[in-house]
Amino acid sequence: MNDKDLYQQILGIPKPWSVTDVGLKLDGGKIEVRVSAPSSADMHCPVCQKVCPRHDKRERRWRHLDTCQYQTVLVAQVPRVKCDEHGIKQIDVPWAEERSRFTALFEILVIDWLKEASVSAVARQLEIRWDAIDGIMQRAVARGLKRRDDTGLYPDLDVDETAFRKRHDYVTVVSDPGTGAVIHLCDDRKKQSLKDFYSSLSEEQRIGIRTISMDMWPAFISATLEGLPGADSKICFDRFHVAQHLGKAVDKVRRDEHKKLKAENNAVLTGTKHDWLRAEQNVPKKRLGAFRKLCNSTLKTARAWAWKEAAAYLWQYRSRTWAIKAWNRWYSGAIRSRLEPVKKAARMIKKHLWGIVNAIVTGTTNAGAESINSRIKMVKVGSRGFRNKNRFKAAIYFHLGDLDLYPETATE
Repeated sequence: MNDKDLYQQILGIPKPWSVTDVGLKLDGGKIEVRVSAPSSADMHCPVCQKVCPRHDKRERRWRHLDTCQYQTVLVAQVPRVKCDEHGIKQIDVPWAEERSRFTALFEILVIDWLKEASVSAVARQLEIRWDAIDGIMQRAVARGLKRRDDTGLYPDLDVDETAFRKRHDYVTVVSDPGTGAVIHLCDDRKKQSLKDFYSSLSEEQRIGIRTISMDMWPAFISATLEGLPGADSKICFDRFHVAQHLGKAVDKVRRDEHKKLKAENNAVLTGTKHDWLRAEQNVPKKRLGAFRKLCNSTLKTARAWAWKEAAAYLWQYRSRTWAIKAWNRWYSGAIRSRLEPVKKAARMIKKHLWGIVNAIVTGTTNAGAESINSRIKMVKVGSRGFRNKNRFKAAIYFHLGDLDLYPETATE
């Protein structure tokens, strides 16, 4: 088998295209494989697929998979056709997608590497500019989003935000806790952006949503109440976010009390910050005895912590009626605690009790969204951050969108 037949086979180039020449450039460390089609072959308009007369041809080059240690480049004189309906168009070639400077097989290699390493690392290893690698990622995401079937039902949704960079610049992440896939990304965390997502769903999809887990960000709540039918029974405020508010209240009480005690040369609260933020069963054994003594003391911090722990037990209810009664009893006590941070948290809980009870009776948690947020942070760390929000969103879709990313020409 000669070199032309060899490359014809390994490249899998279909008729009417064929390998006409293979050249080795030792000084450049490259192999050039020239491909052409006979002038008698029919050429089709890439838009309507009609057979059209040739207009002219232009040379194009595509990076292909390496042959041994040599970079391999495909070179072809690609015809342009003159279509009566669509004008002059360059035909599609079977080994690469439109406007790509890489063969489909090479893009598959890059996509597989991008799943394991950062854009800059893949660019170094393959000796390609990072923006070319980023272009492959962008095309892969565009393909995946175009192929994705958006007609399916999402019985449960998670809505959360993730920081793009400092100074309160966020991206809203809508995900499916059932599959762990990111469904939609908004450029900010404003009401209209999330409302636009709901508007993009069909009426059947909007009605079919059973629960939406979110934090208590007013824009998310307002957008969901206006964008979904029956949203007041679907919105669920996650246990983690309620505990977070109560934890901040306990810490505020501790800081204020610690400051006063230090002024009196009393260091009883020194080094106890993280103990108060934990549940009792999570306190390290070596600290448990001393911590229990503090809990049984007359410290204001101990009282604040007790209200936080009491609230944690209220998530065990499954009856809506009994859950509401239990939380109202808790609220009545907390609002009379004479601990202003606890009272502030209690008012916040009272205001959002309807969504908290929804979460309790449906067993909904925001664990899926928190997991996705952690994975997004790993993507950011691996990429050393992002300066461009569109690239940030593309990376999230690439790694967490559960998309079909590969070029169609290579999967047929």
